[in-house]
Amino acid sequence: QLQLLESGGRVVQAGGSLRLSCTAPRPTFSSYALAWFRQTPGKEREFLGVISRSGTVTYVPPSVKGRFTISRDNVKNTMYLQMNSLKPEDMAIYYCAAEKGGTYGYIEEHRYDIWGQGTQVTVSS
Repeated sequence: QLQLLESGGRVVQAGGSLRLSCTAPRPTFSSYALAWFRQTPGKEREFLGVISRSGTVTYVPPSVKGRFTISRDNVKNTMYLQMNSLKPEDMAIYYCAAEKGGTYGYIEEHRYDIWGQGTQVTVSS
């Protein structure tokens, strides 16, 4: 089964940028649609974006559209989340997720059965 590993989380000042990575040391990486979510204590996991298997189709919700961009490099077995103009409310644990059933992926959390361990993003004001 695919295993995901997020990285790139750190402390960043408000207004700054950060790029998170999600890697999987398996050649079947391109068989999975991928997504980013985040979670803060006491809240449900929030959907941030999804990318198709090939990387040609992406969707980012209005809540972060214009600031967050999702991409992937199937040669490097890596997905990215580029985050710009970060705000204190962006502080959370960020997770990547994978699912194999659909080409384009889904926005619903329960559709994903493979998750990374998360990476902490802290935004200082």
